[in-house]
Amino acid sequence: MSRLQKAFEYLDRFVEQKMAMVHTPGAVVALTDRERTRRVSTYGFADLETRTLVTPDTLFTIGSVGKSFTAVAVLQAHEDGLLDLHAPVTETLPWFQVQSKYEPITIHHLLTHSSGLIRGTDFSPDPRSIVWALRETETGFSPGERSHYSDIGYKILGLVLQEVRGQSYGDVLQTRIFDPLGMTATEPVITHEIRPRLAKGYRPLYDDRPTHISHPLVPAAWVETDSGDGSIASTAEDMAKYVSMLLNRGKGPNGPIISEASYDLMIRAWIEGDDWIWGNYGYGIYVFEEGGFAYIGHGGDTPGYDAYIAADLDNGYGAVVLTTHPYPPGLIWGVIRIFQAAYLDKPLPPTLPPPDPTRVGNGADCAGIYRAGGKTLSLVATGEKLLLELDNERVALEVRGHDCFYVNHPHFDRYLLRFGRATGGDEDAPVTEAYHGPDWYTNDRYTGPREFDYPQEWDAYVGHYRSFNPWETNFRVIVRKGKLLLVWPDGYEEALVPVEEATFRVGEKGFLPERLRFDQVVEGQAWRANLSNGNYYRFFTP
Repeated sequence: MSRLQKAFEYLDRFVEQKMAMVHTPGAVVALTDRERTRRVSTYGFADLETRTLVTPDTLFTIGSVGKSFTAVAVLQAHEDGLLDLHAPVTETLPWFQVQSKYEPITIHHLLTHSSGLIRGTDFSPDPRSIVWALRETETGFSPGERSHYSDIGYKILGLVLQEVRGQSYGDVLQTRIFDPLGMTATEPVITHEIRPRLAKGYRPLYDDRPTHISHPLVPAAWVETDSGDGSIASTAEDMAKYVSMLLNRGKGPNGPIISEASYDLMIRAWIEGDDWIWGNYGYGIYVFEEGGFAYIGHGGDTPGYDAYIAADLDNGYGAVVLTTHPYPPGLIWGVIRIFQAAYLDKPLPPTLPPPDPTRVGNGADCAGIYRAGGKTLSLVATGEKLLLELDNERVALEVRGHDCFYVNHPHFDRYLLRFGRATGGDEDAPVTEAYHGPDWYTNDRYTGPREFDYPQEWDAYVGHYRSFNPWETNFRVIVRKGKLLLVWPDGYEEALVPVEEATFRVGEKGFLPERLRFDQVVEGQAWRANLSNGNYYRFFTP
């Protein structure tokens, strides 16, 4: 048996194991090099209800992986003399406007996520309305100074392409990228007409709390879109053709898609990445090192789908992973390492058993009694597990991060349980506090202040807010230890820092442009919260 065949069999076992860990319904993986697609493998179901299998022809949406296609199209327009990468956006879109004390935003700034614009929410199905509304927002920093991932920035680039080409965004991609590369199955925009060819997207039943493998899956919301930040549906084999073009420095089977000079611009690490991304950012693509080799790649998600591409530029191979949600963490890198081993004639990675989420390395650090007013938490470390005693039963905590756990119990499932250490969180410092949503618990080792002042009007902002936005459906606002916090459904927390009356910066860092504004205050409660220009409304659920 050839080393490639051994690797492929190993890959199948690896992917199936990963999917089983999180109950991923369907997936497809493509492996390619500079010469051709080496393999396309399918797994699971395109439709759970009908038990329709995923096939090589099944379409998946690729989300933000589409940003790299937008970047390629922008570079093509630049080569054709239609676009100056360093000209202000207003030269192409005179109506574009944003509040800023800094120099104008250019195409280059949008391509590199260094514009200072908000990331944004899809409060409108049409990108034009979303971009127009930027005049109601303010940039966070001088363009080119640092990185802040901005979906709206790529929506603008899609509109720029339409303006300079005199074509729809979809037609630009079709005629200038898909057709030359022979991507015959790929659709540039998501419409009802292509829905029968798509795998059905899924999401966990509960969209308002951290996910758990015990939560059943339900069909995700359907979204039509033609936006430059990610509106493509494709097959793994077509995406492998695209990755092969990237491995060949912009050359397709019928000639260059972009020039070598443009390709060098695309894969240059222009700006140091922020917390959202893998590494540094080029033009529409991440640029980073892994295992001593130079890589480019991107991930993307849409409601119900996840997608990843990665390409080893030094050795000339790459991978595509397309799945319905939930996505198995680490899947793309496992695929890459297996293909790398076969490609470079190295031993395959060791076979590891599925990780046990209840295996806690530092459980003894967190064990003890914690109190908050009339509430008590009792935690016991047994072997490698940390157990929470509840109603005459013990619930094993599941690791979700450093000193951060999921408690599989209905009294605790809306927030993650976090622990705080003395002296500012040093890893060796004793654990003195526990946080669960707005509840703050302390143990006998805690010696700090126990009362915290905060403006009384903040009480009006506390609550659960929802929108019909299918991408980011809801969030909660809490007060804990005198601080106002935004809590996302996955449990991630961000500080809300006052900047003006009823308006807060989202995040501690002073340059962040995201804002949360509250209004419609009636009888001591804010009924509406505007997050990055998207309206959310107080909801009746806790």
